[in-house]
Amino acid sequence: MWQLIDKEIDSRLFIGTALYPSPDIMCQSIKASGSQVVTVSLRRQNPVEAAGKDFWQLIQSMDVHLLPNTAGCQSVKEAVTTAQMARELFNTHWIKLEVIGDEYNLQPDPFALLEATKELVAQGFEVFPYCTDDLVLCEKLVEAGCRILMPWGAPIGTGKGLMNPYALRTLRERLNDVLLVVDAGIGAPSHAVQAMQLGYDAVLLNTAVAQASDPVKMAKAFNLAVSSGRLAYEAGVMPERDLAQPSTPVIGTPFWHQK
Repeated sequence: MWQLIDKEIDSRLFIGTALYPSPDIMCQSIKASGSQVVTVSLRRQNPVEAAGKDFWQLIQSMDVHLLPNTAGCQSVKEAVTTAQMARELFNTHWIKLEVIGDEYNLQPDPFALLEATKELVAQGFEVFPYCTDDLVLCEKLVEAGCRILMPWGAPIGTGKGLMNPYALRTLRERLNDVLLVVDAGIGAPSHAVQAMQLGYDAVLLNTAVAQASDPVKMAKAFNLAVSSGRLAYEAGVMPERDLAQPSTPVIGTPFWHQK
């Protein structure tokens, strides 16, 4: 059990709801993942419209915490308006804030993101900003009132994993009182293990599960990977060495005899 802002949850895996072959497979995958935090885009699924209403009822039946996002927004005004609508429709003050600055790699616009964050924090939102791994930007977001940050591992949907482990490690070391979630770019369970071993609090992913040959099995794999990575971090991963060192040294080591 760990504290995610104002809620206590068990799982450190957050999962998205897009791109699945069917609603049934989506539900099975979410259950297999063990995730208790599920993201949904208001732009894709409006809970007051026919198909969106059915989708919303399906999500509600799973007893998970909903994290609406502002996916697809490209301006401060658009992101703020979407967040306001999501709070009213989904009855939550949580918002995953996305303000895209580049259509090619879907990189967040750091300037618009910071501006929108300030406005939404002032309106009482708990902002989960999707950001790059830039230390200065992340510090500014924390100063603006964010208690959680969601830096990317790689551009959305690329599956490239952690492209800049050094930057992510620096964020963890410098922002040790802030909840950090690797969001975007995770393509394999091994990537999730790596993120968790860096000391990140959670991982958010979607495409790697939704578009797998068997989404349910892949969701289970990520469930195990996140748990394994967290346990390894807590246990203390051995440091890398340039030189070999025997695991059973005999020189200078007494032999213990059992009587």
